[in-house]
Amino acid sequence: MRWRKKPASAARLLPVIWKTLLLTAFAGAALAAEPASIDWVKARQHWSFVPPKAPDLPRVKDRAWPRGRVDHFILTQIEKNELTPSPEAEPRVLLRRLFFDLTGLPPTPEETRSFLTDARPGAYERLVDELLGRRAFGERMASLWLNLARYAEDQAHQVGNNTSLNLPNAWRYRDWVVAAFNADLRYDAFIEKQLAVDLIEPQNRADLPALGFLGLGHKLYARGRLDVQAEEWAEQVDTVSQTFLGLTVACARCHDHKFDPVSTRDYYAMAGVFASVKKVSLRPDGKDEEEKTNADKMDPGTLHIVRDESPRDLPIYLRGDVESPAEIAPRGWLQVLSKDEPVKFQQGSGRAELAKHIASAENPLTARVMVNRVWDMLFGRPLARTTSNFGAMGDKPTHPELLDDLAVRFMRDGWSVKRLVRELVLSATYRQSSSGSAANAQLDEANTHWWRMNRKRLPIEPLRDAILAASGALNPDGGRSLDLSTPQHHKRTLYSEVSRKELNKTLMLFDYPDANVHAARRSESTTPTQKLFVMNSPFMIEQAKQLAQRLQQHAADDPTRIRHAYDLLFAREPLPEELALAQSFLQQPAEAGLSTWEQFAQALLATNEMSYVD
Repeated sequence: MRWRKKPASAARLLPVIWKTLLLTAFAGAALAAEPASIDWVKARQHWSFVPPKAPDLPRVKDRAWPRGRVDHFILTQIEKNELTPSPEAEPRVLLRRLFFDLTGLPPTPEETRSFLTDARPGAYERLVDELLGRRAFGERMASLWLNLARYAEDQAHQVGNNTSLNLPNAWRYRDWVVAAFNADLRYDAFIEKQLAVDLIEPQNRADLPALGFLGLGHKLYARGRLDVQAEEWAEQVDTVSQTFLGLTVACARCHDHKFDPVSTRDYYAMAGVFASVKKVSLRPDGKDEEEKTNADKMDPGTLHIVRDESPRDLPIYLRGDVESPAEIAPRGWLQVLSKDEPVKFQQGSGRAELAKHIASAENPLTARVMVNRVWDMLFGRPLARTTSNFGAMGDKPTHPELLDDLAVRFMRDGWSVKRLVRELVLSATYRQSSSGSAANAQLDEANTHWWRMNRKRLPIEPLRDAILAASGALNPDGGRSLDLSTPQHHKRTLYSEVSRKELNKTLMLFDYPDANVHAARRSESTTPTQKLFVMNSPFMIEQAKQLAQRLQQHAADDPTRIRHAYDLLFAREPLPEELALAQSFLQQPAEAGLSTWEQFAQALLATNEMSYVD
């Protein structure tokens, strides 16, 4: 009889399996601890890492069309692709477009008449300057910025009634952002103050709320554990790098970036900065709020900011596992953005040095990223579609020379956001009609070359604000946030509570982004529930009633009231058929518990024209 070898049991195989896994891990550890095998010379040739240069102004055939430098870059592509620019939009359309783009609010009938009857040269330019000087401009810009900064007032996790990790005074950072944009704070200084104003300007207490950019980050339970701390560092690296640099540095936490020239060493060099920083809630008396204090017990003057602790260089944690430390990565700047070897930070946490490098005119990314975001806000689509990813997997700009020209002049002109916005909205490109020729549409249906203006859908903030403005209920006050569901909340939507734990249902319904993460852009969805909200929500019904009352008080006859409604909502006169249809409807019997005027008001508030800007 032949004896067969007895199969090894699972228990007997375990030591062999573990030995194999450990040998593999150590082999991988040795490789991971070696310097990254990135060709840095080649990496720096990627378009976004090449310093921007102001190109020569391109020649165009139609010399009468351009109003400024922007138009030359746009027109040369239009002409190369055998397209033609669209005619300038009608004054009423331009007026409404400008108001929403620069203030997030509609023009009043008085403002509409004032603009349309101003026959003096430069009426459009004067209107632009007047809107840039309004407080509403800063509120409009803050709506863009807060999503990038993952602004929120609580945390995603809460145990019972413990709100000690919440951020009840986050609104002080929000109001600082509004004021900074209104004061046209240089964008490089805007960056530096949010990352390190306490280190760069130690005596500047007025700008301490700016540190909310870091201080409003995630606070997780069991924060004494190293693995939990590592999650918080990763969140800070991700937010800072995407917002200011358009790079996904946090992707290199476990291994060298799969696509971009960012090594694991780079990641831990930046993470070490945030490992040397502590989030604190600073009371007005200069003392720290106790860590166990619940949100409702915190002093209303408390600021949620950061402060340096003992400087700390992190080891490279192999595969992101804090149980597997390898060699130390000194705190420092990204190697691809350094001239040769990566710059090491020597001053405290390195926060001030990080801020200076990000805000430096020698940084090829920062100005490009911000210019691209502003273009997106005004034109409805960015020059480079992936606004927070200028790496290899991001989209190249459709007009790279224009992006570079704007970036260079943005820095040269004092990093002025207002000056940038002014130039863009004064351009012939911006003033085009949104309805172009059929021949152009056949050649460039996506409007890649900007031969017309893009029709833009209003986000929830300007949409809700416009509804309140039309009904006459809008409260211009800022300050402490209010629950959006509260019937008495008539402030601008910007001044609403934003939750990571449970985002308000109305905000969620209309595509407000998840406040747990940096949001590069807003998504746009079209759902039945959005229209059901407009038809049935108590907010909409109440605003329809107030609008109806406002219209009825405006005049005694129906035609004048109807014209006033169109003026309030759409900054235009009703067409003859619209006027006739409205008059006919108002003669019908009332239904659904609303008067005919209230139904008429609600129908106008529910139109697409209310939700879009041409």
